[in-house]
Amino acid sequence: MHRVDWKSPAEILEKLIQHEAVHAIDGWDDLRRRLQPDRRCFAFFHPQLPNEPLIFVEVALLPEIPAVITPLVDKKAETVHQTSQYKVAAFYSISNCEPGLRGVSMGNFLIKRVAEQLHAEFPGLKTFVTLSPIPGFIDWIAAGADIGGDKTGVQLKPAIRTAREQALETIGLANRSWTERLSAGWHPDNATEKEKAALLCLASIYLGLGSAGRNGNPVAKFHLGNGAKLHQINWAGDLSRKGLRQSASLMVNYLYDLSAVEENHERFTHGEIDYSRAVGRLMQP
Repeated sequence: MHRVDWKSPAEILEKLIQHEAVHAIDGWDDLRRRLQPDRRCFAFFHPQLPNEPLIFVEVALLPEIPAVITPLVDKKAETVHQTSQYKVAAFYSISNCEPGLRGVSMGNFLIKRVAEQLHAEFPGLKTFVTLSPIPGFIDWIAAGADIGGDKTGVQLKPAIRTAREQALETIGLANRSWTERLSAGWHPDNATEKEKAALLCLASIYLGLGSAGRNGNPVAKFHLGNGAKLHQINWAGDLSRKGLRQSASLMVNYLYDLSAVEENHERFTHGEIDYSRAVGRLMQP
């Protein structure tokens, strides 16, 4: 594992721009901002391919847990130089550079190694979280918001089942597709409180109860399988066209408590998902 910074060989920096898969890097100015002192980028390399990153992760050093992606990827954002303000390390993007290595679980090792290294560099850094997308969330709602039922052994409590049905009725994709809703001008800023509650409810069920199943969200499976905790679901976290289309702008914080990752990983392999009380409350009618 090596840190990538602005002094790294241009060949490596070009690979970051080329392979960034979560939040596209808009040229050299954008990349330069992502490598400033309040940002970190780490990558795995093979000894025989010293200028070919295999996988890399981007991290923002922040005073608090982020709920919105824009300030993290804004190339004009002001750089925070005071290390005393670095209380949270937020992993906001992880990208594979080699298609042939898909399915090889290097990402989990990378995140844990990075967390340990950052904690050693900044002892005041106590919180390690992600700010993650929810790909497939709207598609899941459109398909009926089923988390597997008897097929995966997941049984919804009656109250949660009722909350899900009410939320589906509020969103109403059976009558009007999400694409049509967006074309008609739907936006988190003009959503009703009922719509907001319904989308947050469905997201909490999707991630908090369905992630361990075969058809669980891939990003959630990755982080929860690594031993993270489902910490917080954020409204209007990603207002990009892609964010609106795939998740109604919702984003998620997965929390990496380094003292609990092994236990959480073990529990997840047995179908148990560790989620916060705040996420649990969103499931209630």
